[in-house]
Amino acid sequence: VLSKMSSLDATRAELALLIIYLNKAEARDKICRAIQYGSKFLSNGQPGTAQNVDKSTSLARKVFRLLKVSLSMICMLSLALQLRELLFHSFYLERTGIYKNKERAELIGRISLFCWLGASTCTTLIELAEIGRLSTSIKKLEKELKKTDKIQHFSDLSNYDLLWLWQNEQYLAKVKKSNERTLSLVKASMDMVVAIGLLQLAPKKVTPRVTGAYGFLSSLISCYQLLPARPKGKSS
Repeated sequence: VLSKMSSLDATRAELALLIIYLNKAEARDKICRAIQYGSKFLSNGQPGTAQNVDKSTSLARKVFRLLKVSLSMICMLSLALQLRELLFHSFYLERTGIYKNKERAELIGRISLFCWLGASTCTTLIELAEIGRLSTSIKKLEKELKKTDKIQHFSDLSNYDLLWLWQNEQYLAKVKKSNERTLSLVKASMDMVVAIGLLQLAPKKVTPRVTGAYGFLSSLISCYQLLPARPKGKSS
């Protein structure tokens, strides 16, 4: 009975986390994005059901992103993101029939994609720099931990234990941050490929199928990044 109760509590906790996750507009947008690029991969740019799902999901995502304002304002990255969102709204208005100038809206949509490409490039460069900085810091901490371990062999002083614990926590935190930065780097790199594909800058190499595959994987990473943190002490 206790085992069943424990299993039931775990299931309820998982469902609670799922509800929190799905309540996020950003999470719903990324799930739709995965469907959109998965359909693009399946259609490979050819007419049919998959392409219809791609187009309809793309339009549905615009509702989630309408009037979205980015909170991060970091140099050119922030500027590119803000400009992209502004241009995106104009493109959305044309697609819904509110704004009638189709040619100008298409141009604005293309400029918006170029802004996204620029923002993804900036993110890639920023993440590379941060990963390099963290790597140097991690190596320095590794040396300090090894040094503290050697001292502990010859001393029972608790100060050394506290120092080791503090350094170890710092080390683990930096490793976690480095992993997060690496994942963001992979996502930004994939988004660059997606933007190139949507802009048709290299149509022979970045085909609709390649664009769909990279967009789908990038969306899965976004969905993972938005997962709510599990409470400490709870088993998975």
